[in-house]
Amino acid sequence: MNLEKLAELLFPNNKYTVEELEKKYPKRNLKEGAEVTRFAPSPTGFMHLGNFFQATISYNIGKRSGGVFFIRIEDTDQKREVSGASAIIMEILTSYGYIPDEYQLKGGVTVGEYGPYYQSERVDIYKAYAKKLVAEGKAFPCFCKKTEGLSDVKEKREKKFSVGINEDKDPCRNLTLEQIEEYINEGKKFAIRLKSNGSVDKKVKFYDVIKGEIEMAENCSDAILLKNDMIPTYHFAHAVDDTLMGTTVVVRGEEWLPSVPLHKEIFDTLGYKQPKYIHNPLLYKLNEEGNRNKLSKRKHPEADMRFFDREGYDKQAVIEYLINLINSNFEIWRKNNPSVDISEFPFDGFNITANTPIFDLVKLNDISKEIISRYSAKKCYEELLLWARAYSPENVDYLVKDKDYVIKVLNIDREKPKPRKDIYKWNMFFDLFDYMFGVPSSYEVENQKQFEEVVKNYQKYLCLDSKDIWFEKVKEMAGELGYATDNKAYKQNPENFKGNVATVCEYIRVAITGRKNSPDLYEIMSLLGKEEVLKRLSQFA
Repeated sequence: MNLEKLAELLFPNNKYTVEELEKKYPKRNLKEGAEVTRFAPSPTGFMHLGNFFQATISYNIGKRSGGVFFIRIEDTDQKREVSGASAIIMEILTSYGYIPDEYQLKGGVTVGEYGPYYQSERVDIYKAYAKKLVAEGKAFPCFCKKTEGLSDVKEKREKKFSVGINEDKDPCRNLTLEQIEEYINEGKKFAIRLKSNGSVDKKVKFYDVIKGEIEMAENCSDAILLKNDMIPTYHFAHAVDDTLMGTTVVVRGEEWLPSVPLHKEIFDTLGYKQPKYIHNPLLYKLNEEGNRNKLSKRKHPEADMRFFDREGYDKQAVIEYLINLINSNFEIWRKNNPSVDISEFPFDGFNITANTPIFDLVKLNDISKEIISRYSAKKCYEELLLWARAYSPENVDYLVKDKDYVIKVLNIDREKPKPRKDIYKWNMFFDLFDYMFGVPSSYEVENQKQFEEVVKNYQKYLCLDSKDIWFEKVKEMAGELGYATDNKAYKQNPENFKGNVATVCEYIRVAITGRKNSPDLYEIMSLLGKEEVLKRLSQFA
């Protein structure tokens, strides 16, 4: 068969040749050790936490090595594309500080010399490579009945081929040039398939950064490279794009491991070197029975990255939690360096845990508590207002109007050697401190008689001149009402007292805040002011 004629017959008006493309996309000029990584999501919906997990690995490897981190949108599945999804992806990445070195805004600016960064705009590139492979006898047209390039039968075979377990080659590889010409003249559509030389009896070895050396059966799939609409499969686009764009490390989910033999054969057929692979473990979550389930957008709201914004989680906390899952030594480092910026952590992209990461919201909450506790009151206010503008607009007016007061409220038990750790997401503020903005709607009272006695009498002892004087007055009243002012004596003979000073403080706290537990009571009362405190006490007189 005249392969050059076949290639021209299939691709008569290609925009590029492979030689032109290799000049258009020269090798990157990077320092030794610098890595080029990419985040390549499909715009088919919201950003999954698992995708962000991968982006965290890719970003840190690329940037910390002094290399490049770029975004490539894999939008070849046009029917599943969700309008605005790529914008959401970019917005989330940048809001977490993952600013790509190269990217493209749909219908807008392109930053970088290796674009287009949307695969749908790179079709002419894939066609150039497909034409070259046909001309070299390494690929062939397939005219089998298909839907979007594959029939149901073919699609099932494609999945089997991708793991190298079926050696049945595609019948269209035996078509003559005359038959192909006849089909094309009849207007039949064709896909382009790889002419595989693999055998199920042979093994191929490859290296994964996390899992080490792996041996699998060779690919023996006449896999589709271009579907009959000339849109590439992931397998072909991965090899072409990551070569031309200079990707040195590909981070992707471990579900892609079975496809590596196919990808290796495509790279080898193209004459290109494969990048390093990191097949990261997928995120799981424990159910109520303690069994592991893959983090699912259908079952778990936290699978959607927007969940953390809506709930008001601090972005730094989310990042630290994920890095803790990625590098097992992070937790020890953070414990030894509680106030050091995370950029100082020696992130190791080649020492990623191979264990299945379990997403634990309680652990995230604990990390977030620690981080927020170290923030200044002003920083907390800025983050709170930012969240409220997006998700709680009804609270924005008073946050802005009473800015100084809100900052003082946020500063209760803050900016101290041992700051309070009660806030782990910003939407908690309005419930935690509702008593600072209005009279409580309910009160946690157990002994109503004693409670009313203390509150009624305390109005005569109220003094906010200083914390020491305030506490001495509380003790004075406690002793007169039959409460122990010496805790040692109370522990020895509790039956001789109605309670101790802590009991009295609890009653006062409940009268002011409605709750048994709150931050520093004196600070709360001082902020509310004597007039407001007396007003709240008097309703129980």
